[in-house]
Amino acid sequence: QVQLVESGGGSVQSGGSLRLSCTMSRTTYSSFCMGWFRQAPGKEREGIAKIDNGGGTKYADSVKGRFTISQDNAKNTLYLQMNSLKPEDTAMYYCAANRFSRTYCNDGPSSGRGFGYWGQGAQVTVSS
Repeated sequence: QVQLVESGGGSVQSGGSLRLSCTMSRTTYSSFCMGWFRQAPGKEREGIAKIDNGGGTKYADSVKGRFTISQDNAKNTLYLQMNSLKPEDTAMYYCAANRFSRTYCNDGPSSGRGFGYWGQGAQVTVSS
């Protein structure tokens, strides 16, 4: 059974930090690449960070330099460290895994092609 379980969301003031975690089965963790996406109310889903199974990372310009995607192989867990948070970072955050196509992992960070497995979402709210 494919299952991605997220945790770590919450409310924080502008300039603060949060860390999201996404725990999954070993099979799902062995995907070609994994990523974090977010969706704010009334907006389209936005891909913000990706990591491939070689450890290569990509970031959307909106979070580059502030967010860090990482993984813990021993725990089958994906992380998103978010620093210097801004009110515009307020959104539901989702982790996702691409087990279908290594090619799509070469897409930019905003692309969701190939990501067929998704977590339930974690709310992040940043107040000014």
